[in-house]
Amino acid sequence: MFDHSSILITGGTGSFGHTFVPMTLAKYNLKKLVIFSRDEMKQWEMAKLYGDDPRVRFFIGDVRDKDRLSRALHGIDCVVHAAATKIVPTAEYNPFECVKTNINGAMNLIDACIDQGVKRVVALSTDKASSPANLYGATKLASDKLFVAGNSYSVKDSTRFSVVRYGNVMGSRGSVIPFFLSLTEKGRLPITDTRMTRFMITLEQGVNLVWHAFEDMVGGEIYVKKIPSMNIVDIAKATAPDALHDIIGIRPGEKLHEQMIGSEDALHTFEYFKHYKILPAIHNWSADPERIGEGKKVSSDFIYSSNNNSEWMTVKQLQGWIKDNRNKVGKI
Repeated sequence: MFDHSSILITGGTGSFGHTFVPMTLAKYNLKKLVIFSRDEMKQWEMAKLYGDDPRVRFFIGDVRDKDRLSRALHGIDCVVHAAATKIVPTAEYNPFECVKTNINGAMNLIDACIDQGVKRVVALSTDKASSPANLYGATKLASDKLFVAGNSYSVKDSTRFSVVRYGNVMGSRGSVIPFFLSLTEKGRLPITDTRMTRFMITLEQGVNLVWHAFEDMVGGEIYVKKIPSMNIVDIAKATAPDALHDIIGIRPGEKLHEQMIGSEDALHTFEYFKHYKILPAIHNWSADPERIGEGKKVSSDFIYSSNNNSEWMTVKQLQGWIKDNRNKVGKI
């Protein structure tokens, strides 16, 4: 799929990029892989890992800057869009900045990819984009819609755009697992609500979903991986078994349960062995046999949320994962 191709990843120095880059370099014979991001120090540190690999390039830039994107995308075949302002409280208190990156940045990338003749683009989304209750989720929903509609602007058989959507990335920077681990010695953990549930996914699973999207996409699909859920109290037990719990209440913009597919999308959603696909409602694309493939349409009242999931991760399973990945938890 990617052999002899040039790939660019926006926000490539983040958690996803630190996993996508080595996995993709190991699996495919790439022409080049460009890491596009705005933080020069993160690029400097990441470059040390690939100093001897001529395929890896670094490009300082911001998705808010369309001209810089156009320059970076020259000669690129495929793009992974991972750049985003994504911390929920940060977005609530800095809404203009979140909109500039997540919405304006998406529009800039779509235009630049079409202008530069990029073949395929996969944008990373979030469970918070389904029936959003916070600004971050609302901007990512808008971004998802933009990437889906981008296929209408692109000439047939030219640039194709699709989206992948998944939940809480286990062990990533700023997420709950490293946060709880950092408080282990204090013996007390803050719990927002004992009923709260979250989807759980590893970065490696996220990378595999992106690879699948590139292979499968016709244009406009939103890919949703089937992943387990976990209750927040069980996450706390797995990270700090002996700690006491302080109930602090839900923070601004936070949901009790996360959702990846709402009832509004059920009419256009198809189920596959390891994932779901939400097909575009526009242009009757949701009835396109090429996009549907071997999928089976879900029921009209289908909802895929973290509290009604059929698959659950146990405390023991999470403890095993933490033991195997302790050296990288919270570092990427």
